[in-house]
Amino acid sequence: MILAIGLIGAASVLLYLWRRRFLDALLALVASAALALLAVELTLPGESGGTLAIDPRNPPVSLAGVRSLSLTGDGLRAAQWADLPARPLAWNAASTAALRLDFPRRLALGRLFTLTLEPGTEAERRLQLLAENGQLLAETRGSGKLALSWLPPLAETLVLKARLLDEKNSVLAEGPVPLVVSEARPLAVRGRFSAPSFDLRVLNDLLVQSRALVDWQVALGRTVTRSERAREHIEKPDLLVIDAAWFERAAAPARASLLEQVSQGAALLVLGANANDAGVWSRSLQLPLQAQPADKLTGGPLALPVAPLAPGTRVAGAWTGQDNAVWARQWGKGRIGWLGAADWHRLAIAEPRALALWWQGVLDAVRVERAEEVQWLAPREMPLPGQRLEVCALGVRGKVRFPELNLVRDWQRRPDRADASCVAVYPRAPGWLRMETQGSKSALGEIYVYAPQDWPQWQAAERRDATARYAARTPGPAAAMTRTLPQWPFAVLFGLAMLGLWWRERR
Repeated sequence: MILAIGLIGAASVLLYLWRRRFLDALLALVASAALALLAVELTLPGESGGTLAIDPRNPPVSLAGVRSLSLTGDGLRAAQWADLPARPLAWNAASTAALRLDFPRRLALGRLFTLTLEPGTEAERRLQLLAENGQLLAETRGSGKLALSWLPPLAETLVLKARLLDEKNSVLAEGPVPLVVSEARPLAVRGRFSAPSFDLRVLNDLLVQSRALVDWQVALGRTVTRSERAREHIEKPDLLVIDAAWFERAAAPARASLLEQVSQGAALLVLGANANDAGVWSRSLQLPLQAQPADKLTGGPLALPVAPLAPGTRVAGAWTGQDNAVWARQWGKGRIGWLGAADWHRLAIAEPRALALWWQGVLDAVRVERAEEVQWLAPREMPLPGQRLEVCALGVRGKVRFPELNLVRDWQRRPDRADASCVAVYPRAPGWLRMETQGSKSALGEIYVYAPQDWPQWQAAERRDATARYAARTPGPAAAMTRTLPQWPFAVLFGLAMLGLWWRERR
């Protein structure tokens, strides 16, 4: 197009010059040049727009005409930054103290609740967890990061309270700690053992007390087997448990069948206290076992005798050990764990709670999972009234209903949330925001919405983290940017030149 404009313009100028109409030739030259400049997009070095000072109380909804940002204080929430395009940010962060909390919002009954607080200082502090009636549930003290644990006794929806105190018992921070304790689906366990023992009896009792479905077979002799059937049919067990002697004595087809179940996604736990043949384990599972001293004890919270045969190092090939004497490895889609401890039955009466928690750690090492139909994901930042809240879940489809908001939304997939679907809502008031959705069956959920005055130091820490992430995704320096030259003056100049030519031709 530029070439055509140039050729036509040059022909017009030459024609007027040949007729000795010099003023008309000048007007034709100006019109051709203006039209050519109008057809191209010219840029000049530098930037357009100005610098916007952000007020966190009134964040901007658009950055049109803004080339950079300035900010003083804690910044904006992550949802507010996500609505803004990237711009260079000059940030003067606040120097006031902030704290960070971490705790599970949903917990299965029987699991330990752990609250972690980072006060942002190394001074001596005391952290308390209080019930809804003010009763002290757990307490810890120390400097730096603080963590306390509590075992919920019932399945219920709670709003606990956490309190941070200094050495003089002055309250530095306190606020609500919402927790949903739910009844988990019973664990389906299938056990096969070569001989009875006190350890097996205690393990069986622990599983039954936790409402697990237990399919148990213990060989009492060559032809006699004691069986315990589950109260419900187990189609696919969550956990397979065997003792080492059963595997060593099993025929090759039985071993292959067991390992095939594991490769398809099952979890297998081997009780290694009665292992005798290290070669079997080396050939079958590539597990290098070594003879252990008779007086050797395990590490971790419970000191138990180590099994006669156990890996000699924490990392043994594909196997990785933990303090609770469990070595585990991936096997296809499943996982195998080797328990190299014995005589835990001695703690069943003296320390029943500690033993139950120790066994929970053993099952966690083997990654025993009971997947629910619908899994609600914790919000990425504190839900507050009037602020956009992203609600995400796994295993959902169709719509989700919010009774308190009288609102129905369609689930939408998010590229940054693998396998999850999300919706966005604006809570109206503090308290529990309840949801109802559908997966393969209807499911209920709830999210706690904090009051604006709850945990101000935690809110400040979240805004600082979100502001730091926004600053990290801004474009290059301002000096490398360019601005576009406006084109309307060339259009006006072309119009005037053509109007002048038309007027002179009419004379």
